[in-house]
Amino acid sequence: MKLLLKAVTIASAIVATPALADGWTLVPEGSHLAYGTIKKDTVGEVNSFTNLSGHVSPDGKAEIQIDLFSVETNIDIRNERMIEYVFRKAGTAALTATFDMAEVSSLGIGETTTVDAEAMLSLAGTDVAFDAEMFVARLSESSVMVSTNDMVFISAEDAGVNAGVEKLMELASLPGITRTVPVTARLIFNLDGEQASVAPAAPVAVAAVEGDIKAGKKVFRKCSACHKLEQDRHTVGPSLHGVIGATAGQADGFRYSAQLQESGIVWTADTLTAFLSDPRRTIPGNKMQFSGLKKDEDITNLIAYLQAEAQG
Repeated sequence: MKLLLKAVTIASAIVATPALADGWTLVPEGSHLAYGTIKKDTVGEVNSFTNLSGHVSPDGKAEIQIDLFSVETNIDIRNERMIEYVFRKAGTAALTATFDMAEVSSLGIGETTTVDAEAMLSLAGTDVAFDAEMFVARLSESSVMVSTNDMVFISAEDAGVNAGVEKLMELASLPGITRTVPVTARLIFNLDGEQASVAPAAPVAVAAVEGDIKAGKKVFRKCSACHKLEQDRHTVGPSLHGVIGATAGQADGFRYSAQLQESGIVWTADTLTAFLSDPRRTIPGNKMQFSGLKKDEDITNLIAYLQAEAQG
C-alpha cells in the first residue's frame, strides 16, 4: 500500500510539467495493488484489492482511495475477517502524497524513469509515512504507468493492525502469520480531457417512497465504504447527497464513467431500484464494483432513508 501512494506522486510530477498541465485520473481496470502473507512459515499467499480510485492534480497533489471492502483473499470468510478485524470496518484507506516536480522532466512516449517519492497511508486512524522508488513509463500521449520499482515491505505494527493479525491467527488456529508484508502496485493514469462546463440539471421532484427508514440506514452501511451523504464529500464513489431526483453522473467534483455521464438517467424510485438491484446490467460499463442488493425490501428501505436524509 505504501508504494501505491508513492506511485501516484510520481504521476503527479509528470502531470505538472509544462507540456502536461492537466491532472491525471487513475484507471481502475488497468491498476493493481497486491500484498503477500506467509503462514506457518511455509504457506505463501497473494491477496489484492479490486477497487481503487484516485487523481493527481496539476500541482502534484496525489490522492488514492483503496476500498478495503474489496479485499480479495479468494476465501469469503477470510475477506470478512480481514474487513472486521484487520481493517476494523474502516471502509477505505487513503494514500496521499506531494512531489517535487523538479525531479521529473517531461517524458516522451515510450520513455521511462525512476523517481523517489514520499507518501502517507491513512488506515483506520493510523498514519504511516513511506519512502519508495517508483518506476514511471509514458504509455501514450494521454496515459502513464507508475509501479513499484522494488518490492516494498509494510510493518503490521506501524500500520496499527497487529491486534487484527492476532485475531486472525486465533480464529484460524494458526501458529503464526508474518508481521512484515510485501506490497506491489501497478497504477495506470489517464490524462484528464477537456470537459464541457455544463451546469447540472435541476433535481426532479420525486414522490416519497414509503419504507422503513431505520432499516434503510442499516442497509446503507453496505454503501458507506464508497459513498457519503455529506454534500460534495466524494471518496471511492460520489457523494449521495441529494441523489434522489438528480441526473446520473452530474455531481460536481467527481469523475464519473462516460457510460454514467451519458446515460441521461434521472434517479427516481424506479431507476434507483433497477440500478441498485444490478448496477452493471442497468448501465453497462459503469465503474461501480458493487454487485447489487438482492432483496426488494432492502432497496425500498434504502431509498426511503436517502430521501429522509435529503430532507434533514
